[in-house]
Amino acid sequence: MSKGHVFLAQNSNVSYVTQAYALALSIKLHNKLHNQTCLITNDSVPDEYRHAFDHILAIPWGDDAKDASWKIENRWKIAHITPFKENLIYDTDMLVLTSNDHWWDHFKNKTICLTSRVNDYKGRPITNDYYRKTFTSNSLPNVYTGIHYFKKSLQGYEFYKWLEVITKNYQDFYDKFLPNTKQKFCSMDVNAALALMFMGTEDEMTSNVCPTFTHMKPHIQGWTKATSSWIAQVGVSYSTDNKLKVGNFLQTGVFHYTEDDLLTNNIINTMRY
Repeated sequence: MSKGHVFLAQNSNVSYVTQAYALALSIKLHNKLHNQTCLITNDSVPDEYRHAFDHILAIPWGDDAKDASWKIENRWKIAHITPFKENLIYDTDMLVLTSNDHWWDHFKNKTICLTSRVNDYKGRPITNDYYRKTFTSNSLPNVYTGIHYFKKSLQGYEFYKWLEVITKNYQDFYDKFLPNTKQKFCSMDVNAALALMFMGTEDEMTSNVCPTFTHMKPHIQGWTKATSSWIAQVGVSYSTDNKLKVGNFLQTGVFHYTEDDLLTNNIINTMRY
């Protein structure tokens, strides 16, 4: 049964293909049992990036995100094109800083698994809903799709079919099902929460153990006064032995850095060699 790590990247004002390359390098560096990677993109992939991807596939059935800035509208297609039976699906602006090979054992009886708990850079569970007023005021399942597990199965495809329908018609769904603090833009987290609600599978398809990640949006770090950029607020260092520290806290697991400025050539080159 094949297992692999999958990312969909579409460049805009940010090179998400470069982010996907760095993510793939970090997976290859730290995971020794299951480190197959698949990039799904219609953008050009530089030759020097290709060694990090075991598969490079085109986004099928046109571009649903051609007029969007966040480029998330094609993500429902991942389930239909991935070459792996079991998948960890990531946002591209992430780094794997220590092995998550052990996660696969947790997923053995799952078809879909999303985290309901993420941590700040000090390792504390995030309870602040600064970015999640829609979830709180509409009693939505508090799930994150930044990294999640998908197994090819009837139930797995059912979840992704809901994602497709909701994503293609998100304004109608938000108008009808989010009467309080209405979501103003298409969000995969909101779409996934609605899908779980409609399927009645929140308990079955969520976990507060794994997959999980460190979430670096600035207003949920526990700071009294947060700025628009966490990088501008706290010190960051990346060592020659591939250790990342934020404010002298060693980072482990999956790190969702959210700000492209973190991804320097130094970090990429250190992981490459």
